[in-house]
Amino acid sequence: MAEQDNSPVFQIQRVYLKDLSLEQPNSPAILLEQEQPSVDIQLGVEATPVAEGVYEVAVTATVQTKIQDKTVFLVEAKQAGIFEIRNVPEDQMGGVIGIACPQIIYPYLRGNVADVVTRAGFPPVHLAEINFQAMYEQQQAAAAQTEGQLPQ
Repeated sequence: MAEQDNSPVFQIQRVYLKDLSLEQPNSPAILLEQEQPSVDIQLGVEATPVAEGVYEVAVTATVQTKIQDKTVFLVEAKQAGIFEIRNVPEDQMGGVIGIACPQIIYPYLRGNVADVVTRAGFPPVHLAEINFQAMYEQQQAAAAQTEGQLPQ
């Protein structure tokens, strides 16, 4: 009788650029401005089961630069990966999906954002390194606090 292998499996199936958009709604007039733009960067992580033991994990970035109240450019990017994750204890799955997978995907997202901004004619925006463990722990703490505030 063949024994079933229950050793943990973590395998990258594919990393891909799922979505990318660039808008310059106030060009060309705003390009003549001498003022330095403000930069706002928002990041997010999401995970979706695709099949049994297979997950799509995506890291999204929204980069908006403005001069006063006018947008110079807006970049929205979503970098995703397909991961096979099997035989991992349930209490560790959140960390694998919320920390390990985004750490693998994020460098690709950084490169794609810098590239599209440069191709649009602007100096590249380099997204900072992210501590996904701290981000995951903050999300867990916020979720626990929200749960505690729900009416009984």
